[in-house]
Amino acid sequence: MSRPPSPSDILRRYWGYDAFRECQAEIIASILEGRDTIGLLPTGGGKSITFQVPAMILDGLTVVVTPLISLMKDQVDNLHSRGIPALALHSGLSMAERRHVIDRLDAGKVKILYVSPEKITRRGTLSQFHAWNPSLFVIDEAHCISQWGYDFRPHYLQLGQLREAFPDLPILALTASATPAVVDDIAARLSMRSPAVISKSFSRPNLSYVVRHTQSKEAALLRVLQNTSGSAIVYTRSRQRTAQLAEFLNAAGLSAHFYHAGLDPKDKSQRQDLWKSGSIRIMVATNAFGMGIDKADVRTVVHFDLPSSLEEYYQEAGRAGRDGLPSFAVILATGHDKAVLKRRLNEEFPGREYVRMVYERVSTFLDVAVGDGFEKAYEFNLQNFLHTFHLQPGPVMASLGILTRSRVMEFDDNLNSRSRLMFIMPRDEIYNLHLPEQAVRLLTAVMRNYTGIFADFVPFTESRLALESGMSEQDVYDNLLLLSREHVLQFIPRSANPIIYYPYRREETRHVSIPKSVYEDRMSLAKKRIDAMLDFVFDDSRCRVRGMLEYFGEKDTADCGTCDVCRARRRAARADEISQDVINTVEQMLRSEPDGITVAMIKSRISANDLETAVEHLRTLVTEGHATLTGSGSATRFRLL
Repeated sequence: MSRPPSPSDILRRYWGYDAFRECQAEIIASILEGRDTIGLLPTGGGKSITFQVPAMILDGLTVVVTPLISLMKDQVDNLHSRGIPALALHSGLSMAERRHVIDRLDAGKVKILYVSPEKITRRGTLSQFHAWNPSLFVIDEAHCISQWGYDFRPHYLQLGQLREAFPDLPILALTASATPAVVDDIAARLSMRSPAVISKSFSRPNLSYVVRHTQSKEAALLRVLQNTSGSAIVYTRSRQRTAQLAEFLNAAGLSAHFYHAGLDPKDKSQRQDLWKSGSIRIMVATNAFGMGIDKADVRTVVHFDLPSSLEEYYQEAGRAGRDGLPSFAVILATGHDKAVLKRRLNEEFPGREYVRMVYERVSTFLDVAVGDGFEKAYEFNLQNFLHTFHLQPGPVMASLGILTRSRVMEFDDNLNSRSRLMFIMPRDEIYNLHLPEQAVRLLTAVMRNYTGIFADFVPFTESRLALESGMSEQDVYDNLLLLSREHVLQFIPRSANPIIYYPYRREETRHVSIPKSVYEDRMSLAKKRIDAMLDFVFDDSRCRVRGMLEYFGEKDTADCGTCDVCRARRRAARADEISQDVINTVEQMLRSEPDGITVAMIKSRISANDLETAVEHLRTLVTEGHATLTGSGSATRFRLL
C-alpha cells in the first residue's frame, strides 16, 4: 500500500516548487494535526498555499470564506489551471451556474469551495454543508471578524456559527495585518480552541518605505514615477481625483488609467486586465483596487493621500515587490495632511443624535413605518437621499456604517446588480392563496427553476423567467410587484443602487441603541490608529519600518537600513566622515607649513565640493584664536598660532 502524499509532494506536483516559504510548512502541519490555527503572513507571503496544499491531502471539502468575488474568480481559475477541482458560491452566479456548483458538491467532485461570508451565514445555507463532507474551514482576511480590526465587516461576526455547526473541524484564520489585540479577538470570535498562532515578520526587506514631504504632490508624484520603472499603483481616497491624476500623468507622457468602486463592472475588468498585462503601466485608484490581484511585479506603490491606519497602509503598500525584487512604497505628504487625517476621525464618528437622525430619515425615505421592515431589503438611491434631505455624503456614510455595526440596519453596496428574489411566505401558505392565473403561472415557474429561494436572495433575469413562464417581460415584472405587495416574496429589481436591509423591525428613533463598543471604543481605537499613522509619516527621527513593526507587536527590532530615514542617516554619517577627512587634511597641511597655507594651496589637495568645508573649519580656528588670517581671495593665507 502506497503512502499518502506529503505536503512537499503536493507542492511539487501541483505548483512545481521544491520548498515552502517561511511559515507555510508550519501552518500546514498544524492544520493536518487538526489544530485551530491563525496564520499571519504579509501580503505576498503565500497565504493561499497554506490551505490549498492540505486541501489536496484531507479527504473532504475545504471551505474558504473570502469577501471578494473577484478574488474567488482569480483563485478558482488559477486552481483549475493546475488540475485542482475548485468552485465558488456567491450571489453573483446565475441559477444555471449555481445549480452546476451544487451538483458538483453533491457529487463530491470539489476539493476547494470559495464562498462569501454573506452566503455561508444566510438562513439554512450552513446546514447544506453537512452533506458535502467538509474537513477544513478557512477564514481569509480574518481581521474583518474583529471589532478592533481596521476593516471590520458585520457579516463576519456570524462566522462564529461554524464552530457550533462543526465542532470537531479545524479552523484556519488568515490575515496579512493584525495587532496582538486583533489576533486575540479573532480567536475569541471564532471560538478557537488554543489556536496555534504562526506568524512571519511583517518586515519586507526588498521594500523601501519612503516619505516625501512636499509642497506640490502632483510634481512629487511625477518625479517619483519618472524616476522608477515597472508597474505602479497610485492610491488616492477620492474617486474624482483618480480620473484627474490619471489625466495628469497621461499628459506628462506616462501610461495611466483610473479605477474606483463606482465604475461599471465591465470597465473595472477591462482596466484591471490592461494593467495586469502591462498595456497600462500605472493604475490610479481608490482602495477598491488591489486586494486579491495576483501581480507580483509591481515596482512602486504611491499614496497620494494618507490612509487612516498602518494596517491599511501595510496592506496597500505591500502590493509592491511581491516577487521579492527591490521595490518602493512612497507616501506624499504635506503639513496639511495632519489636519486632514484628524478631521477624518470626526467624519467617521458623527454625533449619536446625528446617527439616529440618519436612521429616521432613511426609514422615512424608504417609507418603512415603525414596527415594519422585519428581514426586508430595500433599494436605496443614496444620491437622491442626500439631495432630498440636503445632507453631506461623508457623515451619512459613516452613520450607515455605525448603524450596520450596531445591527440596527445593514447598508450593503456590494450586491450584484441583477434582479433578485426571495420567498418570505412559507411554502404551505402559498398553496392556499387565491391569485390571478398569471401570478400562479409565474410562481410555478419560479419554484420549479430556482432552488434555495426560500432561504436566500436568488439572482435572475426577467427575460429567462418570461421564457420559462410563457409570459412577456412586462407581465413578469407586473406580477412580481403584485406578489411583493401580497408579501409572498421580496423582489429587488435590477439596479446598481445599494441595499438597506432591516434585520429587525423599525424602532422609534429614541430607542435606537448604539453600543459603546461600536461608538466610543471604536472611536478611541481609531484615534490611536491615526496617531500611529501620523507618527509613521511625520517622525523623521526613527526608522519607519522599526516603528511599524513595533506597532504590529514585534519586539527587539532593528533599523531596516532601506527606508528614507535610514538612508538619510547613512548619508549624514558619510558626510561627517568626509568632513572629518577634509579637516584632518587641512590641519596636517597647517602643521607642515609654518608660513601657513593659502586657499589656492588647499584647492590642490581637496575637491572643489569639499573646499567650503575646509575654509569654514579654518575660519572657525581663526575665530577661536588658534590661527591667523591674511590676504583675500585665492591668496588668503591661514597660519597656526
